[in-house]
Amino acid sequence: MVKLVVEVLDANDLMPKDGHGNASPFVEVVFEEQRQRTSTKSKDLNPCWNEKLAFNIQNPRDFPNKTIEVLVYNDNNNGQHKNFLGRVRISGMSVPLSEHEATLLRYPLDKRGPFSRVKGDIALRVYAVHGGFDEFHSFDPVKQVLHQAEAVENHYNHNQNQNHHHHKGPETTSTPLQEINNTNKFEDEYYYKENHEKNIKKKKEKEVRTFYSLGTGSGGGGPPPPPAEKPVFVETRSDFHKAGAAPAATMMQMQFPGQKPEYGVVETRPPLAARMGYWGRDKTASTYDLVEQMNFLYVSVVKAKDLPVMDMTGSLDPYVEVKVGNYKGVTKHLEKNQYPVWNSTFAFSKERLQSNLIEISVKDKDFGKDDFVGKVLFDLAEVPQRVPPDSPLAPQWYKLVDKKGDKFNHGEVMLAVWMGTQADEAFSEAWHSDAHSLSQHSLANTRSKVYFSPKLYYLRAHIMLAQDLVPSDKGRQPDTFVKVQLGHQIRVTRPSPMKHVNPEWNEELMFVASEPFDEYIIISVEDRIGPGKDEVIGRIFIPVREVPQRVETSKLPDARWFALQKPSMAEEEGDKKKEAKFASRILLRLCIDSGYHVLDESTHFSSDLQPSSKHLRKPSIGLLEVGILSARNLLPMKGREGRMTDAYCVAKYGNKWVRTRTLLDTLHPRWNEQYTWEVHDPCTVITIGVFDNCHINGKDDVKDQRIGKVRIRLSTLETDRIYTHSYPLLVLSPSGLKKHGELHLAIRFTCTAWVNMVAQYSRPLLPKMHYVQPISVRHIDWLRHQAMQIVSAKLIRSEPPLRKEIVEYMLDVDYHMWSLRRSKANFHRIMSLLSGISYVARWFGGICYWKNPLTTILVHVLFLILVCYPELILPTIFLYLFVIGLWNYRLRPRIPPHMDARLSQAENTHPDELDEEFDTFPTSRPSDIIRMRYDRLKSVAGRVQTVIGDLATQGERALSILSWRDPRATAIFIIFSLIWAVFLYVTPFQVVAVLIGLYVLRHPRFRSKMPSVPVNFFKRLPARSDSLL
Repeated sequence: MVKLVVEVLDANDLMPKDGHGNASPFVEVVFEEQRQRTSTKSKDLNPCWNEKLAFNIQNPRDFPNKTIEVLVYNDNNNGQHKNFLGRVRISGMSVPLSEHEATLLRYPLDKRGPFSRVKGDIALRVYAVHGGFDEFHSFDPVKQVLHQAEAVENHYNHNQNQNHHHHKGPETTSTPLQEINNTNKFEDEYYYKENHEKNIKKKKEKEVRTFYSLGTGSGGGGPPPPPAEKPVFVETRSDFHKAGAAPAATMMQMQFPGQKPEYGVVETRPPLAARMGYWGRDKTASTYDLVEQMNFLYVSVVKAKDLPVMDMTGSLDPYVEVKVGNYKGVTKHLEKNQYPVWNSTFAFSKERLQSNLIEISVKDKDFGKDDFVGKVLFDLAEVPQRVPPDSPLAPQWYKLVDKKGDKFNHGEVMLAVWMGTQADEAFSEAWHSDAHSLSQHSLANTRSKVYFSPKLYYLRAHIMLAQDLVPSDKGRQPDTFVKVQLGHQIRVTRPSPMKHVNPEWNEELMFVASEPFDEYIIISVEDRIGPGKDEVIGRIFIPVREVPQRVETSKLPDARWFALQKPSMAEEEGDKKKEAKFASRILLRLCIDSGYHVLDESTHFSSDLQPSSKHLRKPSIGLLEVGILSARNLLPMKGREGRMTDAYCVAKYGNKWVRTRTLLDTLHPRWNEQYTWEVHDPCTVITIGVFDNCHINGKDDVKDQRIGKVRIRLSTLETDRIYTHSYPLLVLSPSGLKKHGELHLAIRFTCTAWVNMVAQYSRPLLPKMHYVQPISVRHIDWLRHQAMQIVSAKLIRSEPPLRKEIVEYMLDVDYHMWSLRRSKANFHRIMSLLSGISYVARWFGGICYWKNPLTTILVHVLFLILVCYPELILPTIFLYLFVIGLWNYRLRPRIPPHMDARLSQAENTHPDELDEEFDTFPTSRPSDIIRMRYDRLKSVAGRVQTVIGDLATQGERALSILSWRDPRATAIFIIFSLIWAVFLYVTPFQVVAVLIGLYVLRHPRFRSKMPSVPVNFFKRLPARSDSLL
């Protein structure tokens, strides 16, 4: 007998329903006409049940098609009435077939109808078991091992995972199970047992691949599903593609040890033209072959002429209404115009067309009811098909007819109607049928666009000296410094060490400048009169376009004298030059260094490493093609507004940004848009982010919400291979790690210059100027921040704007801020590297202690061969490396890298550490929290300090061997060195090597448990730790 087990753990932030700001919730689970409920938690908006409910599965073969409904109610005082608090619907396809595969998931509560008031979420753990529930605890021995490992992990993470695993015990409150009705067929039980045993075997493998055959739908966006059939939001791998008319797609779940299944990457097999051999038969295959084809009906309304007058005043305010079934698109109305020009294009998804008749009506805008002018009708079956690279369809004049179908004597409209795909040129600017409720202003924020970052340069300002300064107080020597401003960037030199009217600074300052160089450099010499009080002595305005450029690392441009103007003159005349016989002046060397690459993102995942000068740039080595297919199981980001999610994607590689169109009010958007980038260096990273559009209702004071992002390094991709995977969208917030859905991508990296690509691996990562005249790390961080601000300010002025929060998230503007979680992650990365050395040391220790005598004997033989034939040492090492690399080829990673939650230490992070990471700078938290965090930081820093002190001690002991700090130790060492020098001179080297090797590999019978003599001698050497205060 197969049973379904639903563990109801807890709920958070429920809606109060008792009229006193509280609720008494209980949970009712319905499955196959079986209904069970938990106990009632009185007056608790954050109840905790920890109860298990079990149900009989009558037909296991049909279980994936079943739905589990979890209802949350408020129990009133008399128990005869209950108030609805929310519900969750779970598909049987997403339920694991064993307990150890089940994970705790938090489900947001759904509304029952449009007028339901619901909020909060519920924690559930759902799985299927074989036989009675008590039998299952002794059924699977592998489960016991897994639970023991989880228990050890929970010991260290009990604050986060105390409710994730529940075992049989006195503290667990379970609802009594119903009697099993054994009416299942024998073949159904055999079907379940067979699948269950396969899952257990797969758990023992190092890498698991589970294949699913699921369908894919075609078309984009789609209307929101009805509330009764709304899918589960946080379930993964559940119906990745709904069954539809398109060919079936295959998915492959990639799991690795220690990784949660919902955070894994899913390999898919969508029906792409690049894989299905459409070359030569489909014209879209050569340019749009990494996405699924989506068909659209395009209607282009160009203009009209000789329209009849409809008002008594003799005027006409015409507009055009395009109607196909229930979808309707409207152009803007033009006042008092009988010859209007609209130039508007409408796109209707073919799969959602509900009528074969296209009705294009011209109407007159009026205060009351709009007047009908005329219309043109088209039959959908007669619309021509157009596929790029065909030229655009030429619009034609059509006579208007009245409501009865009779033609007017005057009045024509110019139209073009055709069937196309998303590869059509009109796709990005068209009004789409899924955005029928938006205004023309809001519609601009939903269109797909391509952006380019401004070209950035480093500007170097060398402040040398000044002469003949005239301070306001001539009775005191001026304490001068120079302030340089470029746009919003302000840098200040140190005060001059010479306090007189001819000061010297000799200091270099660097700034970020952007084309078209329309800004001014404002240089002012100021006198520090007192604390916080500065007086401007002179000022000068220099246009950036007049600053010379330096391409190579050749000689710097000559320094120039600039006349300083008094502040009043500078403010009056601005950039006008004024000649003066005697004036204060300053010596400057200004240049634009175009040989650098201006870093606007972290060097660890930079997407562009080319120098600013186009003369120094190398030709491209290949093409990167990315098909942004779809997203699945997104969370409802606008749940409080009664909507779902208005999702769009942004991809950034090099200086090219792309933005897909926004698909409105859907949790399963399907974009199917393809973009191409030129690749100059394979060791670069592309970043793709998903966002929720919050500006479609005309709101300008809100920010687009982050849904998640994916980073993929191009060097990890095989050339000419198509990668189709679904990536988890993980977002770290102050409340913890959340999965917001999955992003489905198709990626292909094509190499066009193999020799240049191989040569790239021998060249430096950054341009030559970074190594000849390096910039300090402190200045690089400041310049990176300024570059991010300039890029953000330029892109926000586009239409539609790429807003500041989008640019900062894509460029990881806060990546270099302090984070205890990230510090732990880096520490574990170091420990994982040292674990390899530790493994080699343990292996060698096992050889020395003869744990495996056969292996030790073979090592002895190999050692003697290498000693006798030393010329074989290096060939043996390189041959060994070659064999290891060849052996590891079959184990090579077959999926691109993705955001690793476990590597990031994001799964078990303490809430206070996350709150500290997302705190503002400077902090905005209360003083007691700051004191606690400071104490914690002191504790962590104390341990780091101890480790660094130990390392310093060992180094100082090594240096003190010959320093005579300990005269007896130094004398012993030099006498020992003399004896060894004589011994090695008279003894052949091979004999010495054999003796040392045999001594190191000696049998444990000849070993002592005490430390060796060299170790004892080294530990007795003096260090400088005893000189510290």
